[in-house]
Amino acid sequence: MIEEKTTILVIYTGGTIGMTKDIDTGALVPFDFGNIYEQMPILRSFDYKIDFHSFENLIDSSNVKPDFWIELVGVIEKNYEHYDGFVVLHGSDTMAYTASALSFMLENLNKPVIFTGSQLPMGVIRTDGRENFLTAIEIAAAKEDGLAVVPEVAIYFENQLMRGNRTTKFNAERFNAFVSGNYPLLAEVGVHIRFKKHNMLKPNFKKLKVHTRLDFNVTILKLFPGISENVVRNTLAIPGLKALILETFGSGNAPTDEWFIGCLAEAIQGGLIIYNVTQCKSGSVELGKYATSLELERIGVIGGYDITTESALSKLMYLIGEGFPKERIVELLKLPIRGEITIE
Repeated sequence: MIEEKTTILVIYTGGTIGMTKDIDTGALVPFDFGNIYEQMPILRSFDYKIDFHSFENLIDSSNVKPDFWIELVGVIEKNYEHYDGFVVLHGSDTMAYTASALSFMLENLNKPVIFTGSQLPMGVIRTDGRENFLTAIEIAAAKEDGLAVVPEVAIYFENQLMRGNRTTKFNAERFNAFVSGNYPLLAEVGVHIRFKKHNMLKPNFKKLKVHTRLDFNVTILKLFPGISENVVRNTLAIPGLKALILETFGSGNAPTDEWFIGCLAEAIQGGLIIYNVTQCKSGSVELGKYATSLELERIGVIGGYDITTESALSKLMYLIGEGFPKERIVELLKLPIRGEITIE
């Protein structure tokens, strides 16, 4: 009996990795994935069946919007039963946002969705894109006992595989552009790919359930020394606002000014969800640990534990979009539903 080849769908959405230099003009133009085997013959050594899907309108990741997430999820849903894994080529600037969003939108995911990109275009001699691309394919194809080794949304960049909704871009210049400050790596890549299976989500063998009803009435307020009452009040008064991510200091600390606490309390009483997320790249919100967070806890601000801002944003869009009552949203914000937070 001939064993069927592992099938991988590479989805190109835009971004630096998919650019190459035009021979005549020297300008950067989109890479032609239709001729990928001619331009990168080493792909044949994988002995996988690799297909490519390019977005009709390629975008810089700075232009990513929730509608783009819905389109991307649609491509995966349409092809889910036909492929063993997916590699998404995406600009690095908002990759952590997209990976976080897809982790919530793809419920019961039992196959790899591996995001990767590069700091230098594929067509540049010193590009990091080639290695990222090839290794992401190998990771997406990895199986053990017929099951995917990485059955979740992840980001592969510069020798590290990270859970998508735990990742933040922290460097605009180095090849190791991403950090997972609060969760260990899913794999380290050197001569061998060393998977850390105990860190991965376990497959549940349920049917994929796709969620596309996102609610975009969420915003972020980053605290800074000297933030004014005018800034806070105007942010809280945004028409239609349903949830606010409050980026606080350290372990969830904020000013104790009477006007500040009063503004937040009034907004919460009016139905607004306020989610406390630390500005730090690692560490956790611990409401009540210091006096500067006691008042936040008292008025009903929700602690986000060690969630990233990117993940908090997409989680709120997903939960509100699903139409859950506020009490249920508050409950779920305190629980890991896709491995996005750690509760000790």
